[in-house]
Amino acid sequence: MKICQANFDDLHEILQLQYLSYQSEAALFGKRDIPPLKQTPDELADEYNNGVILKMVNDDNAIIGSVRAKEFEGTVYIGKLMVHPNYRHNGYGTRLIKEIEKYFPNKRYELFTSTRSKDNIRLYKSLGYKIFDSKVINNELQFVYMEKV
Repeated sequence: MKICQANFDDLHEILQLQYLSYQSEAALFGKRDIPPLKQTPDELADEYNNGVILKMVNDDNAIIGSVRAKEFEGTVYIGKLMVHPNYRHNGYGTRLIKEIEKYFPNKRYELFTSTRSKDNIRLYKSLGYKIFDSKVINNELQFVYMEKV
């Protein structure tokens, strides 16, 4: 598996991977209208133009993982960590996070996830992230915000 910076031509494939990968998150809530499943190609292009998007490719050069980040006022906001369902639990999420951090050395990193995403929280904690805030969105949805300094 190789990790490198995505190029503009990869965005369609990354968005398709995102739609597939976030089905498991949607299932935690029993609904499909979560933001990652509604993101448009234009919104993804905007993220591409204003940050870094990494891709992980397999031996057939298919994109099986991705993560993105952008820096604002000394904090690097990491988001949309995804690994194809067939490739999960092999350490690829860990590799993607470690790699995106290298693009922004010696910074404060921040990310968020749902309190229902126990696997995500466990992964981020194993990488040195600590919960510093939480936000209740509604009766079903609460986010935890995690940082690594």
